[in-house]
Amino acid sequence: MRALITGINGFAGGHLAEHLLTSGMWEVAGLARQPGLAIEALKGRVAYIAADLNDLEQTLTALVSARPDVVFHLAGQSNVPRAFADPHATLEANAGAQLNLFLALLRLRSDPLVVIASSNEIYGHVRPEELPLTETAALRPVNPYAVSKAAQDLFAYQYYVSHGLRTIRLRLFNHIGPRQTDMFVVPAFAAQIAQIEAGRQPPVLRVGNLAAERDFSDVRDVARAYELAALHGEVGAAYNVGSGRAVSVQRVLDILLTYSTRDISIEPDPSRMRPTDVPRVVCDSTRFRNDTGWEPGIPLEQTLFDTLEYWRSWVQEQA
Repeated sequence: MRALITGINGFAGGHLAEHLLTSGMWEVAGLARQPGLAIEALKGRVAYIAADLNDLEQTLTALVSARPDVVFHLAGQSNVPRAFADPHATLEANAGAQLNLFLALLRLRSDPLVVIASSNEIYGHVRPEELPLTETAALRPVNPYAVSKAAQDLFAYQYYVSHGLRTIRLRLFNHIGPRQTDMFVVPAFAAQIAQIEAGRQPPVLRVGNLAAERDFSDVRDVARAYELAALHGEVGAAYNVGSGRAVSVQRVLDILLTYSTRDISIEPDPSRMRPTDVPRVVCDSTRFRNDTGWEPGIPLEQTLFDTLEYWRSWVQEQA
């Protein structure tokens, strides 16, 4: 089958491409505005398509070139602080780009399955009695990124109902692992530890809210989830995808520090605090597991170790 991954140079996009290629049943094309690390690493194995999804004509040309059976739509702006700083650009990059993708598919009368990367952030203010979260929970987004993802999720449902586009929404809870940018909490910790070990930063690790509890999955498990959604998911459905376990950010930090070769002190950093935050999030992915057979397989400790090893290698390469 022919797969088109939008945002292939992103964190999850590269891992998804690698996973699909190992299965042996996919031809993979990757869409991005310009070549990046994933495209370079996958050169000769993935067809690169240069396009900006915010440009409808470029989107049309890209779809004609790729002729996908499945579109894995991962492109977008995923950083919450950046969304607060520029909400307009975030809405355009997420909801606007997806809308162009849908309009282009309709114009071409093309009928691929479209798997949408939605987010647990759309649930926003979660009440304790609602945990673990099912797909029927109310949407109460509390930041501009979450609003943009809620718009994507709702557009995907609306275009399925109104126009017959075959969409599946994956409401992905926090996924982490090697190659994630240090704009996010876990790689931010790992990058600082690697810098400290290399003597490039004083032995002080700056942190935000350590009390928050999140549902963490390995990005490589999430890559499997994308494929299983395409093969076995119900068209029109929304699926939560997560481990089903809430872990505090403090616990994540504690595990990473056990892997460090240096004694490190912790210092709160107000710039790393969100204007609004949700205390505890945990996923109920029963529906997805029942429909697809997916189960997370990589322990959190392994994910954190692999993430730290990635940042150690990255720091060495910058020497």
